[in-house]
Amino acid sequence: MNKDIASLLEKAERSLSAARSLLDEGHHDFAVSRAYYAMFYVAEALLASLGEAYSSHGAVIGAFGRIFAKSGKLDPKFHRWLIDAQDLRNVGDYGVGRTITAEQVKEVITQAQEFIAAGRAYLISNRRAEDE
Repeated sequence: MNKDIASLLEKAERSLSAARSLLDEGHHDFAVSRAYYAMFYVAEALLASLGEAYSSHGAVIGAFGRIFAKSGKLDPKFHRWLIDAQDLRNVGDYGVGRTITAEQVKEVITQAQEFIAAGRAYLISNRRAEDE
């Protein structure tokens, strides 16, 4: 695994840890944002493993869906979770008068944890296949 991909996965883990801490402190808006970024960094890492790089969130999410979800390389639920997490992140970061609940944050954190695990497993499996 190259250094950039490893760095993105580390950022994903740190973002997930921050999301948990922020949830514990009652900062739901910020927690959901960090949980979203945990998934986003994994999507970037997966795309980078194929030599793909994009400059916007929408482009990363679209490419992830096209390359990983629609192709069946990963369960399409991960693409749906990434989209939904971005929507909640937008509410948390930019929404006025709308709130993010602890339950919503817990769900996104759980999804982000599974997303990270699936991304790591894919990258490890692919690296083994390339080594053979």
